[in-house]
Amino acid sequence: MLTIDHATPDDLPAICALLAAAALSIDDVNAALVDSLLVARDDGRHLQGVVGLQRVAGGALLRSLAVAADARSQGVGAGLLAAAEAQARATGISTLYLLTTSAAPFFASRGYADHARDAAPEGIRGTAQFAGLCPAASAFMAKTLTPAME
Repeated sequence: MLTIDHATPDDLPAICALLAAAALSIDDVNAALVDSLLVARDDGRHLQGVVGLQRVAGGALLRSLAVAADARSQGVGAGLLAAAEAQARATGISTLYLLTTSAAPFFASRGYADHARDAAPEGIRGTAQFAGLCPAASAFMAKTLTPAME
């Protein structure tokens, strides 16, 4: 059974290994970032995926979405994305942004649209991912979230 919960400092080595296996940068992945990460586990212990939500002025950057090779095409990525979006809504974030080199179709099918890099909010432009960790050729996408239902 898949569970999604907040990452802990003990998860950091497995998170770094998962991100590295997915060819995603781990240059700024550290203990301070752990609080912003959600992880998916298959049995409460084995890490199957990770996603981050970096809050900034003007929205949040969805980052580091990665799924273990043996767990792909099983809904893990979609589950993590839905959990991150729900968390964003619950905390009043109205727009999510992301950069991707390989998953634009996945995100487009979930409501994300191409966004002009020069129209990115200042807070997004100031993130390490936008400023240089992600290649300049990365697709920059955004999604406006509907407010959480009360």
